[in-house]
This record gives sequence, C-alpha cells and structure tokens, in this order.
Amino acid sequence: MKTPLRLLLLQIRNPGDPMRDQEIGCFATAAGVDRDQIMPWDLIAGPPDSGLLQQSDAVLIGGSGDYSVTREEEWLEASFELLRRLVDESKPTFASCWGFQAMARALGGTVVTDLSRAEVGTHRLTLTECGNSDELFGTLGSDFRGQMGHEDCVTVLPAEAVLLASSSLVKNQAYRVGDRPIWCTQFHPELKREALLTRVLQYPSYIEKIAGVPPERFGEMLEDAPETEGLIKRFLRIAVS
Repeated sequence: MKTPLRLLLLQIRNPGDPMRDQEIGCFATAAGVDRDQIMPWDLIAGPPDSGLLQQSDAVLIGGSGDYSVTREEEWLEASFELLRRLVDESKPTFASCWGFQAMARALGGTVVTDLSRAEVGTHRLTLTECGNSDELFGTLGSDFRGQMGHEDCVTVLPAEAVLLASSSLVKNQAYRVGDRPIWCTQFHPELKREALLTRVLQYPSYIEKIAGVPPERFGEMLEDAPETEGLIKRFLRIAVS
C-alpha cells in the first residue's frame, strides 16, 4: 500500500485566529488528503526544524489576515531564509497569497502595498504564453477564475521566476521558480466560494475598503472557480513522485 502523503503547511496567523483551523481544512480538501496528513507550523514562532522538512513530501504556504511581507521583522527575515532553502533544495512547494508574495521577496522581487490594485472576491485571470505551456497551469484554459483577497502585490518578479498568469489589474498573479517543482499564486486555489466568504467576513472593513460594498452584499459578487479548485491536487501529482 502506498504511504499517505505528509504535507507541511506553513501558516502566518495569530493565536486564536479562527481562520487557522479553517485554512488547514481548506488545504486538506484542495489537496485531496485527510486533515491528519497536514502538519501545520506557524512561521511567527520561527522556522520548522530540518527534521520536519525532511518528513514532508511537499510544503504548502497559505495566506495571512494580519501580516504583510513588506514589513521588517526578525521572524519575517527568518521565513525568507527558509523559503530560499526550499528553493535551493527544490522542495516541492505550493504557495498562495502571502506565500506568493513572501517567496517573491525572499528571492529578490519587489512587493508593495497598493490599494489601487487590491483585489477581493472572484476574479478573471489569463495565462501567459509560458502559462499555456506549463505542465501545471496549461490545463486551466487561457481564461479562468480565481478567489482572491489581497492589498499587497508583487510589482517585480525575482529573476528566476517564470510568469504564468495575470489579471486585468495585477500583472503578476502566478509564477514558477525556474524549472523547480515550486509554484506560487496570488489567488487562493485552496478556497472555494463559501470558504472565501467565510474568511473575508472576518475582516468586514476589508470588504468595504476594497470591494466597495457592505459585507452583507459581498456574497452576491462571488462565483465558483472550478478551474483552479483542482490545482493543488494536480501539483501533488506532478511534483511528488
């Protein structure tokens, strides 16, 4: 019998954040694994030890409701060093939202807070030429939907990053780190429509500031995004032998 996958989920959440547990469940569903196959680790406490990294078949990195990668903090620099290690070791890694931004900055890219390019809700994206030929993204179709919630955006990609997708508002929406088994997305393929609604309603002022609608109407703006809901399962099939 094949050994069940062990996935390390790097989180960036305060103690007591109700989205900490929700995020674990969302990634388990998106990966097609049981919850006990996911080992959560919060980066605010520092990076995981080498043993935990070695035990994991792949690393997942999620979002954060409270922390921006544009800050200068000791734990954040330690996180960047960990991400560079994942790249050096070509560890299978899928990073969304905060993880997308953190990986970009760790590798020398530029991340800024820009409310004029903030996105929340279901947004349309298009593949680049490289995206169309990418072994993971090429199955999405040239035009697809993704669930989003961000104020920070990557304005300059790292030198090694290969741009895979863009939206009308934000050019850098997905990239692969060279030819390594490392993909990063600004959007959340781990979130279905209802999960995104649950999460964003934790920050009602965020909805009004970015979407310009009262929180009680936000759900009307959302759509399902079936194209991207299978992305993490495909990532695991491709990246983990």
